[in-house]
Amino acid sequence: MRNFDENTITDAVLDRVGGAQDPRIKQVSEALVRHLHAFLREVRPTQAEWELGIGFLTRTGHMCDDKRQEFILLSDTLGASMLVDAINNSAGLGETDSTVLGPFYVEGPNVFENGADISNGMDGMPFYVSGTVANIEDRPLGGAVVDVWHADDHGYYDVQNFEEHGLAGRARLHTDAEGRFSFWTIRPASYPIPHDGPVGDMLKAQGRHPYRPAHVHFMIEAEGCQKLVTHVFAAGDEYLDSDAVFGVKDSIIQPFEEHAPGRAPDGSLRDAPFATLEYDFRLLPADRAAQAA
Repeated sequence: MRNFDENTITDAVLDRVGGAQDPRIKQVSEALVRHLHAFLREVRPTQAEWELGIGFLTRTGHMCDDKRQEFILLSDTLGASMLVDAINNSAGLGETDSTVLGPFYVEGPNVFENGADISNGMDGMPFYVSGTVANIEDRPLGGAVVDVWHADDHGYYDVQNFEEHGLAGRARLHTDAEGRFSFWTIRPASYPIPHDGPVGDMLKAQGRHPYRPAHVHFMIEAEGCQKLVTHVFAAGDEYLDSDAVFGVKDSIIQPFEEHAPGRAPDGSLRDAPFATLEYDFRLLPADRAAQAA
C-alpha cells in the first residue's frame, strides 16, 4: 500500500495499527487515529501551523521537571483532566464530589498529628481546618489517610518557593477513631497557574485568564473505599465561575470564615484574627464504585 492521499491515508493507518495484540491498545490507537485525522481535516492546518503545533508540544515537554508539570497544566486548562475525572467518578451515591489532582501534589508528604500547625512559618492569616471522613452511610472511617496541600497567601505552592520555607502548607494526617481530623495553617489565596510557558501563551491567545479560586486540596484514602481526590473552594471567591482548570463544583464550595481574636474551635486563644474551614467528606465503598463503573 502506497501513494496515500487525503481520502485514503486514514484507512491505511487504521489497517496497520489494527494488528495490535492488546485489545485496549488496539481500541485506543484506532480511536486516536480516527479523531486526529478528523481534527486535521476540519481545521486544515498549513504546514507552518503544523510545525507551530509540534513546537508547542516540544516546549511543553521542555517545561516539565520535578517541580513543574506543564503537560498536566495543558490537560487541566483544556478541560481534559476534568473530563477524565467525570468519566471515572460519576457514581452519584452521596460521595463527596471529586475534582482535578493538579500539578503540585508531592508523594510522601510529612506526617503530622491532628491539630498541628503545618504552615512551617509561612506568613498569613492563621487558618484552622477540621472535618470528618465517613462512608456514604455515615460510618466514621478511623485511620483514614488525609493528604492536604494548598498555596500560600501570595498564590505560590511550597515547591515553587522551596528555598524560603521548604515543604509548607502540606501534610499527611490520619483520622481518629471518630473519623475526625484537624490542622492549623494559613488561609490560601486565589492564584494564577504558572503562565510563563506554552500553556500561558495558549491561554493568552484564547483570551483567557490563568486564575484559580482559593482552595485546599484533599486526597483521602480509607480501607475498603475508593480514593477521593478533591478540593474545598472558598465561598465568594471572584474566580469560582471562571476557574482556569474547570474544577469548581457547588458541593465543594464552603465558607472560609474569618473571626476576630478570641477562642478558636480547638479551644486555643488566638491574639490575632483567624479563619476557619469545616468540611465533612464522604467516601464511596470500593464495591459500590466497581458496580457504578
